[in-house]
Amino acid sequence: MSVRIVRSLADLRGLTAQWRREGATIGVVPTMGALHEGHLSLVHTAQRRATRVIVTLFVNPKQFNSASDLAQYPRTEREDAVKLADTGADVLYVPDADSIYPPGFVTTVSVAGPSQGLDGAARPGHFDGVATVVTKLLLQTDADLAFFGEKDFQQLQVVRRLVRDLDLDVAILGCPTVREADGLAMSSRNVRLSPTERRLAPQIYAAMLVAAERIASGVPIATVLEDCRAALLAGGFGPVDYVELRGAETLAPVRSAPVEPARLLVAAWLGSTRLIDNIAVAALNRTADALLPAA
Repeated sequence: MSVRIVRSLADLRGLTAQWRREGATIGVVPTMGALHEGHLSLVHTAQRRATRVIVTLFVNPKQFNSASDLAQYPRTEREDAVKLADTGADVLYVPDADSIYPPGFVTTVSVAGPSQGLDGAARPGHFDGVATVVTKLLLQTDADLAFFGEKDFQQLQVVRRLVRDLDLDVAILGCPTVREADGLAMSSRNVRLSPTERRLAPQIYAAMLVAAERIASGVPIATVLEDCRAALLAGGFGPVDYVELRGAETLAPVRSAPVEPARLLVAAWLGSTRLIDNIAVAALNRTADALLPAA
């Protein structure tokens, strides 16, 4: 069995119009390709929640800050289609650049609030590119439901905000981060790690778990974050773009013992590869067991 590949917006809209006539609900999983088990878990979740599932594949130039990073991003359409064949996804939508940004395109969707700081500071303009392409893909696919991984937690909150602010009729569902057996969050960028770097990479998750335990025990937030940063630097990472505790809903900085659910977010370089990760940190008036996510 193979997944149907659609490249033109007209063909996609013909399909979605037919599905609407049949009373289907449409789920979309936006991706930039180089699919791994984390992406496939989103597809499986979408299948459980929607009648029809579209996976999009578009390497979005507007969300890259570096031409070399864009050039190095893996393009694996054939392999991605094979991986999707066993998921039951209905369509792999692979638009070309002109389908997303036609000649004369001058519109940008910009979301303040949750885009501030973190990757918004480290990668200027990144979330404008994300917000613009996601808005386009949600409209082009006519989705009822859209599925995003929590690994890119700031991105998830930006998308939720733009959907609320623009009154888009689509539900945004965040899905848990999928990890390797050693705790490393699955990412398309992991293939760029050397064997030595791959052995070091799980230290991000380990350091975050230690930090969450220390927050639960009442250690001052500033101390915990600085020690986590120092542990990463000592473990071979560098530079470390950020180690921050933010409110899970608003992404506002949290500087004292959290009274609402929070998120510990980290971005650090390992060689030439930038890794990001995050975990949930529950409010301290909840049980300590709630602080640590399942691996």
